[in-house]
Amino acid sequence: MKPIWNEIQPADRYRASSNGLLQDYDQKVISLLYQPLIGPQCYSLYMTLWNEVEVGRLWSEDWNHYHLMSFLSMNLSEIYEARLKLEGIGLLKTYMKQTDDIRMFIYELQPPLSPEQFFNDGLLNVFLYRQLGRTHFQRLKHFFSDRAVEPGEYRDITRSFQDVYAAKIGPEVLNEAEAQQISRLEENRRYIEKTAAPVIKIENTHFNFDLLYANLRDELIPLRAITPEVREAIVKLSFLYGLNELDIKKILLQALTADLEIRVEDLRKIARSWYQIEHHDELPRLVDRFQPEADAKERKEPENDEEKFLRYLETTSPRQMLIDFSGGSEPAKADLAAIEEVMFAQQLPLGVVNVLIQYVLFKTDMKLSKNYLEKVASHWARKKLKTAKEAMAFAKKEDRQYKQWLNNKEKNGTGRRKPVRVEKLPDWFKKEDQKTAAAAVQADGESLEEKRKRLEKIREQYKKG
Repeated sequence: MKPIWNEIQPADRYRASSNGLLQDYDQKVISLLYQPLIGPQCYSLYMTLWNEVEVGRLWSEDWNHYHLMSFLSMNLSEIYEARLKLEGIGLLKTYMKQTDDIRMFIYELQPPLSPEQFFNDGLLNVFLYRQLGRTHFQRLKHFFSDRAVEPGEYRDITRSFQDVYAAKIGPEVLNEAEAQQISRLEENRRYIEKTAAPVIKIENTHFNFDLLYANLRDELIPLRAITPEVREAIVKLSFLYGLNELDIKKILLQALTADLEIRVEDLRKIARSWYQIEHHDELPRLVDRFQPEADAKERKEPENDEEKFLRYLETTSPRQMLIDFSGGSEPAKADLAAIEEVMFAQQLPLGVVNVLIQYVLFKTDMKLSKNYLEKVASHWARKKLKTAKEAMAFAKKEDRQYKQWLNNKEKNGTGRRKPVRVEKLPDWFKKEDQKTAAAAVQADGESLEEKRKRLEKIREQYKKG
């Protein structure tokens, strides 16, 4: 369990309060839009604190945290982590006062975003889409929306205030200054009212705008195109998709209109497409910065060269792997398009896609044949391969069959027999007769051993970070 005794203890007391009046509609928003992101424990904590606040009032009675532990059947660590998640997503503010050895907490519930704010947030809506999928996401969007009045069908005949009311001037009218004075609340009180939800702000601690502007000086993008709205979108997108300054520059170039302006919606679409190509048609998901122990295995450092190479295959985007293979050159758009189409159509995991690319590159003399790529990919998808290691083993097992597919394709495509091509294999495809294979020379003069050395160099660069 995470050591939290310095942060909170069961005997510490708390009061729940509400930043404004919470309504039944807010409960629907939290239940259907927020709960898939924060989980049932956070939802239970929020609703428990809400119910402790008296209906129509803003404060609960004093309780200690033993009460919460018993009521929620959660240990103190779970309550503390649920509290942090609620704070991070903007549903809770926490205040603490210490007097001698007694600590008093105030848990101030914040209203959720309106459905319109949520579905246009740029962060939460993307995370929710990733969590629920297209069908259920569309269902929720329709649940929280309805048909609007068509402006062309009706005309607005609503009367204004001054059309209906007039001020009567006379001695019986109260003094205006006195009315204003009496309306003011005492310093330690506030009106019970519906308040606006705090919009989630991403603190810009990770993106260097000075570096971005320096990169833009040589491009056609004027700095006036980076409006405050665009700047805020850049901060969100860089956080959401892990974009650096160079990535953002490329995306801005694509989003620039003929009028030298940048629309935030275009920026979002291009960034989303870039991320999905890089990450196998997936959107980012919301995870905790304090990761559970279940992820410890995933974060474990590789112990040998084989594990390092597998980690490289499982974590490197296909685009970056092609760049590594070519010694730093940007891959051709046709190659990226072929890989993207296969990724979207066959839904293969990232590690499997990278093994597939390596296998096809070596089999087709580094040309990345689209037809051959699609045929092998569909076979691997039917076999439900999940990891790079499984894909390597399966490629070795089915190599004879794939070689026959390739030979038949060449015979049918030309009408005459092509010169026999020397067999080339990726480094992980070593067999017992590798000495014989290493002696083979490719048609372009590069031996298989030289090819292996180049791949080894790529792996060495990866090990150095």
